[in-house]
Amino acid sequence: MKQLLFLLACIAGSLSVFSQKKPLDHSVYDGWQNIAEKSISNDGKLAVYGIVPQEGDGRLVIQATDNSWKKEIPRGFNAVITEDGRYVIFRIRPHFKDSRDARIKKKTPDQMPKDSLGIFDVVRDSLLKIPRVKSYKVPEKAGGWLAYQLEKSLPDTKPAMPDSLTRLNNLLHMADSLALVADSLRNKAAEAKLKGMKVLQSATRGARPGAKSADDVEEGTDLVVKDLTTGEEKKYHLVSEYYFSKKGNTLVVETTRKNSDSSSRAAILWVNTASGKTDIVMKAFNDAKNYAFDEDGVQLAFVAERDSVTKALQKFYKLWYYRAGMDSAQLRGDRHNPGVANGLTISSDYTNTFSKDGKRLFLGLAPIRPPKDTTLVEFETARLDVWNYNDDYLQPQQLLQAPVELKRSFLAVLPEGAGSIIPLGVDTCENVVLADEGNAPYALGASNKGYRIRQQWEGNTLSKLYLVNVQNGERKLVQQGVRGNSSMSPGGKFILWYNWKLRHWFTYCVVSGAVAEITRDIKVPLYDEEDDHPDDPPSHGSMGWDENDAHVYLYDKYDIWQCDPEGKLSSRNFTNGYGRKNKQVLRYIQLDREGVSGFGRNRERGDDKAIKAGEPMYLSVFDEATKKAGLAMYRLDWKTDPMPLVVSPHVYQGFAKAKNSDTLLFIRESYNESPDVFMGYAQQGAWTTRQLSHINPQQKDYNWYSVELRKWKMFDGKMSEGLLYKPENFDSTKKYPIIFYFYERNADTRYLYHEPAPSPSIINIAYFTSNGYLVFDPNIYYKNGEPGESAYNSVVSAANYLKKYKWVDSTKMALQGHSWAGYQIAYLVTRTNMFAAAHAGAPVANMTSAYSGIRWGAGVSREFQYEHGQSRIGYSPWQRLDLYLKNSPLFHADKITTPLLMMANDADGAVPWYQGIEFFSALRRLGKKAWMLTYNGEDHNLVERRNRKDLSIRLAQFFGYYLKGEKEPRWMSTGVPATLKGIDWGITEEAKKGY
Repeated sequence: MKQLLFLLACIAGSLSVFSQKKPLDHSVYDGWQNIAEKSISNDGKLAVYGIVPQEGDGRLVIQATDNSWKKEIPRGFNAVITEDGRYVIFRIRPHFKDSRDARIKKKTPDQMPKDSLGIFDVVRDSLLKIPRVKSYKVPEKAGGWLAYQLEKSLPDTKPAMPDSLTRLNNLLHMADSLALVADSLRNKAAEAKLKGMKVLQSATRGARPGAKSADDVEEGTDLVVKDLTTGEEKKYHLVSEYYFSKKGNTLVVETTRKNSDSSSRAAILWVNTASGKTDIVMKAFNDAKNYAFDEDGVQLAFVAERDSVTKALQKFYKLWYYRAGMDSAQLRGDRHNPGVANGLTISSDYTNTFSKDGKRLFLGLAPIRPPKDTTLVEFETARLDVWNYNDDYLQPQQLLQAPVELKRSFLAVLPEGAGSIIPLGVDTCENVVLADEGNAPYALGASNKGYRIRQQWEGNTLSKLYLVNVQNGERKLVQQGVRGNSSMSPGGKFILWYNWKLRHWFTYCVVSGAVAEITRDIKVPLYDEEDDHPDDPPSHGSMGWDENDAHVYLYDKYDIWQCDPEGKLSSRNFTNGYGRKNKQVLRYIQLDREGVSGFGRNRERGDDKAIKAGEPMYLSVFDEATKKAGLAMYRLDWKTDPMPLVVSPHVYQGFAKAKNSDTLLFIRESYNESPDVFMGYAQQGAWTTRQLSHINPQQKDYNWYSVELRKWKMFDGKMSEGLLYKPENFDSTKKYPIIFYFYERNADTRYLYHEPAPSPSIINIAYFTSNGYLVFDPNIYYKNGEPGESAYNSVVSAANYLKKYKWVDSTKMALQGHSWAGYQIAYLVTRTNMFAAAHAGAPVANMTSAYSGIRWGAGVSREFQYEHGQSRIGYSPWQRLDLYLKNSPLFHADKITTPLLMMANDADGAVPWYQGIEFFSALRRLGKKAWMLTYNGEDHNLVERRNRKDLSIRLAQFFGYYLKGEKEPRWMSTGVPATLKGIDWGITEEAKKGY
């Protein structure tokens, strides 16, 4: 009996603690934290990561991966671990409050609080801080050196006060000077009068001390180069740019002239870091840029302009070359160089680069643009855009692309010792991608010319592929009408592409010139068989190549296939069918920091890295049935199943590997576990992990949520699945209001963490569940030509399935979604009155007017979206107008009874603002309950945090009124007149605390 009483007491106690958990409110957002940057030392013993709140001061954490010690740096960010792991270099932001106060006071950029530099010595556990640092750099592949550039020096705001005698003498001297100036002006006036001339007002103005000249430049600031090993420093003045070679053996420093010194000149310096010797590469130029080192740091290339005046409207840059030991840089190319076609010049915008072996210098050639005619009076010249049916792109797209087009460069090469530049890219082969980091004799060229107009309604890009000879610039057409991306093998022996119509992969062999269908013997689909757009399905993608281009590895839905790039040998299921057998999706994780993962990858140089035999590979694992995820290990030479390391109810992402050990750094999260930094390693088949960070401990104080995977039969008889989110304190004896939030298919995100945060467009699941709502996210399955009815089939069937449960209040169900989901919601409320309220963000209401509209964010026509894309109509309006009318909510607005809140922003670049206006005007005309929120200057999703907070408050009030019987806010009941804009937001004083 005593044991029973004790057990009951324990249960009562735990329930008491549980019941004390608070619901989330809008004031908690700012303090919720995220993991920002992260990195791991080469030996795997040191991890560095940033922790940032949504608003406020963050911190940088430096710690041992064995958790033996940890150092936290307030406001640290942008960290780099030196190659030897000895130092962590980073910047330190000013206090958030100080920056905020400066913005409020509208201080100039020079007056704003500035960053500091932090240098943490891991061995000595010491921290050095250096104030007012603009930037810093360390060599990519060498430790021991650091260069940092200081901000402009602060003016002396408190000059020393001179004594009384000095002040008196200064005043007397000033009086004498003024008397002399007055006499001079009187004499000039008399002389002018005698000559019958007017006295020019400018004659009364002397040259002001410190006045800027038209030829003045932005002066550089001090650069400090520090030997981290010895602590020795060297300072360079007037520095504008600086670059280390990869190995740190060379530093290039660019300085500006000093405006107050007519004898000073801009200069480029070559610093040998080992000896400290400094050589002058070039002096006296107007501008220099695009510096490129070779791999060994002994060659330098750059472009410079030194012939025109500073403010010239048209400038011609030249290519310069320098090698250690030269007296000065040599001119290697200009617009008159052999090989440079008439109308082209050396590009000042292309990032020059050397091949890996240093024997080729790649540069850009750019069209010579006509200068602007400054003799024309601007207010007397026409301002217009001319639309022509022959244009490759519509004018809005051209205008958006103009800044890029004005900097367009065509790739060219200057071989070692050659005097003639070899063009590789031209107007009809505008994109060229190198192989083997520029060492290969051939490159891949591509052009979409001739296919551009059809993009307007097809949406996809077709290209012609060329084999480009890097040694002489010759181009050979390889394939026409290739859709999507193509690539060249790392060694440059093959070109690879996917044929969407045939649904197979093809290669072109550089040596033989043969085209091969390399996957014809694979019987399982290599395309997305679940894709439901009215178009050919995309492929599952490529994993990459092994060394020497021996095999290419391609994905099916679950597994990886090893294929012969010549198509002569049979394809092999590389992962031994493990994925399909276990219904687990296996995908390669690129961990090479210099490879495809994006760590400084140079696309044009072709830095796709080959997968090396004998080295462990890591594969991500996703379980299709349970939605769990994990990691497996494999190697190129294995013929067995992959070795599973972990599969758990989590999401794993952001992998990074130590260069010289098998230690991994990654982020792990789950629906009830905030994303945190973990380290892990495999040893003899066993997987060991260690948690490094522990952010958001405050979550335990709030009523959180749980998530369940639910399955039901839709109206068409097919099974569907979705995610049901419940409050942590869910009580099955109570009835809960439920919000159906959805987009397309989100069931695979079962274990994704939803942090409390102000919303850019959709409901925050954590907030609503914490405040007593259920949230259901059903998958949507589409049929061509029936996007609206497909949503009805998926969503309304889900609502019918859930309302059978006693804990669902079927009278308090609502809809919420944005963009494509916003359209579906607008359609659904024309088809059913079962929902008590709905919020549709940026809905398309009228497909007939939206069809040929513009997606202003990209400048492209919306036609492709309806014929082949997300809207899934599959036809043009001239082919099936009935489908456009049937699927447009505007034409069925008279059937709506559900109160509808919309958001349509006036700078929306994806869904035209007028779509919201059309729908709201129709609902207002019909006397329906409707509201529309328009956030000024905001795009498709809200960016400004103040607006996100505002939307979050209004969503809570809107659904609180209709689903929980809370008080109706004034913005809903009586509105907010324009005369009170910026004065009264129509929300309660209590709600304002969330701002």
